[in-house]
Amino acid sequence: MLRRTPLAAAVLMAGALALTACTSQPSPAPSTSAVADPNASVTVRMVAEPGNLDIRETAGAALDQLLIDNVYQGLVSRTPEQDITPALASDYEVSEDGLTYTFTLREGVVFHDGQPLTPQDVVWSLTQVRDNPSYRDAQRLAGVTSVTADGQTITVTLSQPDSSFLWNLTGRAGLVLKEGDATDRKTAANGTGPFTLSSWRQGDNVTLQRFDGYWGDPAGVAEVVFAYIPDTQAALNAALAGEVDVVTGFDANLSEQIEANGDFAVEVGASTDKATLAMNASDGPLSDVRVRQAIRQAIDHDAIVEAIGVGQTQYGPIPELDPGYEDLSDVAPHDPDAARELLAEAGAEDLELTLTVPDFYGTTVSQILVSNLHDVGVTLEVEVVEFSAWLNDVYVNRDYDLSFVLHTEARDFENWADPEYYFGYDNPEVQELFAQSLAATDEDEAAELLAEAARIVSEDHAADWLYNGASVVAVGDSIAGMPTVNVNERLNLAEITKSEG
Repeated sequence: MLRRTPLAAAVLMAGALALTACTSQPSPAPSTSAVADPNASVTVRMVAEPGNLDIRETAGAALDQLLIDNVYQGLVSRTPEQDITPALASDYEVSEDGLTYTFTLREGVVFHDGQPLTPQDVVWSLTQVRDNPSYRDAQRLAGVTSVTADGQTITVTLSQPDSSFLWNLTGRAGLVLKEGDATDRKTAANGTGPFTLSSWRQGDNVTLQRFDGYWGDPAGVAEVVFAYIPDTQAALNAALAGEVDVVTGFDANLSEQIEANGDFAVEVGASTDKATLAMNASDGPLSDVRVRQAIRQAIDHDAIVEAIGVGQTQYGPIPELDPGYEDLSDVAPHDPDAARELLAEAGAEDLELTLTVPDFYGTTVSQILVSNLHDVGVTLEVEVVEFSAWLNDVYVNRDYDLSFVLHTEARDFENWADPEYYFGYDNPEVQELFAQSLAATDEDEAAELLAEAARIVSEDHAADWLYNGASVVAVGDSIAGMPTVNVNERLNLAEITKSEG
């Protein structure tokens, strides 16, 4: 059963990959006498710092939060509420057969180095992503047969209909870079967005500055500083000391402390974050579906939601805000007795497993997992590692038993249809259903096919989905225009303002 719990009981864990399902609330507006300062600098506390700035080849939502919309842009973008909107394209059309997409490129757009955006830059950017498997989301453009330009008109042709194509262009796959640009993308950036990447003090902060040559409305502040403060208490102290204006990934259990003097208000927004307990089924005891099911039924999901205080339970790979969602609580209900029977049947009564967790998460969930699994005879050792180590060991090399991270990406079911993803899940039926969903030209049909595939993934006990949480943001009283929905995935700060005084 889905369960929502009050914010007052909250203990939110923040992360680089994070969570949702509460009603979003607007950011507090300045008082009527407040005047926005166009020369202001806003400091935003972030949790996870990217290992490098190469958004083409480096995983992790920390890069999406920092760079997409703020520095880099595509032909289209999306709102926090997941609506697709024009960006570098002023408008677009889709043919009735779903095979041809026509975009009108804006005139007068320039990159941060002063070079003009040309139609050829778009052709090159999309083609480069499609043709380079090492690029993040390259597979999202696999169906593109051609990208051509005629004047300011860009035409993209697909080999077959793809119901997710426009959505894919709102993410990394659709970002437009300058052809021939010599910028070292690991340490710098050259985009078309409202902010330029001014500096990166590794281990401390990244500073963005307003781009005066921006094609759209100018950014509301002159500077945004992304301050990386992994420790929750340190973030609270920085806010109370006036060193940060906004605290993302906030621990809601500290709401009374940060709101006490009226300088901050805590806002809860919806997101598509999925707390995923990945299970490496490549070999060993986890290759037995009975063991995986036992682990799931040993876990008290309601207790986890109550402990973190915001969000709701989730028993499948698709969160409530995404197409294809279905309540799958019937698949693996909490039942420790059934878990013990399954483990005995599988000959795994004295099972010992390791849980690998990035170091920027709190201990709440890990402690509950250790306790729940201990109750059914499973010894769980928790290994806390730096995110770079998690990326290398778990994400790249798949060297893990269990792993817990918050996957913030919206509409990312394709990971369950990709055997090469770190989940390692390989089910031809799921892959076929996903392919049929992509090929569907009717949105309802596409969602129904996704729901069918998601139920199979859950019934295979390919992983466990511990909860679907919420983004919790503490916003200073001088700040307006701060996004509060899906901020763990994307963070467009073009409209943020800071009042004087």
